[in-house]
Amino acid sequence: MVRTLNVPLVGARRHGSPTAARTSRRPSGSQWLALVAGAFTLAQLVLVRPGMGLGWDETVYVSQVSTHAPAAFFSAPRARGVPLLVAPIASWSSSTTLLRIYLAVLSGLGLYLALSVWRTLFLTRVLATAGALFATLWVTLFYGPQAMPNYWVAIGALACVGCFLRVQADRSDRAALWGVGLSAALMALMRPTDAVWTTLPLLVLVVAVRGWRRSWLPAALFAGLVAGAGEWVIEAYVSYGGLGRRLADGSRIQGGLGWNIAFGDQMRTLGGRVLCRPCTAAMPNPAVMLWWFVLPLLAAFGLVVAVKARRALATSLLLACATTAGVPYLFMIGYAAPRFLLPMYALLAIPVADALVHLVTAPGRAWRPVAVTLVALGLAGHLAVQFAVLEATVQRTTVSHRGWADTAAELRRLGVRAPCLLTGDQSVPIAFYAGCSSVATGGHNANITQQDIVRAGQHEPVAVLTTPGGKPPAYARDWAPHPAGDLRVYLAPGAEGRAA
Repeated sequence: MVRTLNVPLVGARRHGSPTAARTSRRPSGSQWLALVAGAFTLAQLVLVRPGMGLGWDETVYVSQVSTHAPAAFFSAPRARGVPLLVAPIASWSSSTTLLRIYLAVLSGLGLYLALSVWRTLFLTRVLATAGALFATLWVTLFYGPQAMPNYWVAIGALACVGCFLRVQADRSDRAALWGVGLSAALMALMRPTDAVWTTLPLLVLVVAVRGWRRSWLPAALFAGLVAGAGEWVIEAYVSYGGLGRRLADGSRIQGGLGWNIAFGDQMRTLGGRVLCRPCTAAMPNPAVMLWWFVLPLLAAFGLVVAVKARRALATSLLLACATTAGVPYLFMIGYAAPRFLLPMYALLAIPVADALVHLVTAPGRAWRPVAVTLVALGLAGHLAVQFAVLEATVQRTTVSHRGWADTAAELRRLGVRAPCLLTGDQSVPIAFYAGCSSVATGGHNANITQQDIVRAGQHEPVAVLTTPGGKPPAYARDWAPHPAGDLRVYLAPGAEGRAA
């Protein structure tokens, strides 16, 4: 067995140390982190537009707890963490603006807490820089106020690794021990498989390193993962035919997990594509992708800095967890979405910030003015690119969501009002906007038969959505067609009679 790793941690406090006591009483560190988190929240509210409608996946999650529309089909890979997260608002209000504000504030608070965990391990200026770097990525700003799980996996990952290291440095730190379990539970509640991949290096350490096995760390980590994933596992046996079947269905829905190099797919999303499936578009401008190639170089330099300072454990563990968090989305999946890599970015932010701070503050460097200038120019260009991509992505997404809302309004004008049933092209989000149920007779969301749809049309409004050049299914070919935005709607007999 491997023996305990006795590598000193940066800034680890010892009980009884006057310096540590004075440091713990200084408010400046927490204020800097609060400033970063507050700026992150404000940036979301200003740049991402609280009135932007809900996206496709968001409508699925929100519909599980909303009184505005029936619950959409919940496919095998999804977990109940996001519905639980949005329930305090979505369970009584249909206001997207209110939901966005709530999530923006909550995401800022989450960033503050996750960074605060690291205050005994890294200097405040490193943590504030790391928070700013992560918070100014367009993908972080875009998904922070959205009802999606990936940002929360990232926050849980950052907090979990930090608490894990704090317990190793001081086994009497009960708050950190609880933090390990709660942050692991948060990850597993949002995306159980991502939680396992992200904590894999931690699981290896608590099993292989003798000293860590003898602490409460293994119990806290395993208990957190089990508590967070428990509902998902139980639901697998109740509704999906067992855990193995649910995992297999999840793999099939994601195109079949296996060896697949997805670096190119992820690079194509850097220009603002929220989903790249199939991923055949051209690469974005090289200026948009440059930061992605600089990121691993700075992270590696951050490790060099940590090794030279004899504090390599924290940085090494961050890099290890970042690597395993990225493995399934860089090597095992046949499509890409930028949000998939948010946990990896959050974990890399601290080593990268450590490298940048070292470059501009290392004493006795004759070339420091040059380094400061280059870092400042690089960061300014990076921010300009990130905000440009964010603005274009928000505009494009807003138009798309508005199109769904317009189609739903046209359906209501045609007499399709709750209780009602929609099927066909883009029926999931449009059904949510219209307050209808969405059903499908085939594909990943199959949950009804054609005969059931025809029968439903006898007592409630039923509509089939197709593209303008598409053909309706055989059972709806005699139904009345109507244009509705970019789609064509086929109404079951009797639906038109309900029009106002």
